[in-house]
Amino acid sequence: MYKLKTKENDNNVKEFIEKVENAKKREDAYRLLDIFTEATGLEAKMWGDSMIGFGSYHYKYTSGHEGDAMLVGFSPRKAKFSLYLALEDEEIEEQIKDLGKFTAGKACVYVNKLSDINIEVLRKLIKRTVYVTKERYPENI
Repeated sequence: MYKLKTKENDNNVKEFIEKVENAKKREDAYRLLDIFTEATGLEAKMWGDSMIGFGSYHYKYTSGHEGDAMLVGFSPRKAKFSLYLALEDEEIEEQIKDLGKFTAGKACVYVNKLSDINIEVLRKLIKRTVYVTKERYPENI
């Protein structure tokens, strides 16, 4: 049976950010911390070793697989920032066009640095992700 590896833990978010080697990336990580905190109204928590998440929800797929995940979050990876957002939403698909310079995966947006993106659009994407996830999993938030 699949065992979820990335779980919320009590590691210190600011201590984690302080370990980011690149000074500019560390500065951007603190700025993202402020942006996500303000946009969600939620406290930042570490998820696994390198992800900073805000809020959580419980999911269960028809296959029976279930677990807990962050509502939104980010990770200051060595190459790029990973922004964890709900990309499979029509409104988000429309809004993200104005984000700026990024690439996207299934549920992740990758940006090199914050100066590459429109912060106001990011705020909207964060808020919309929280809304969409709460709509999908209302009993599990």
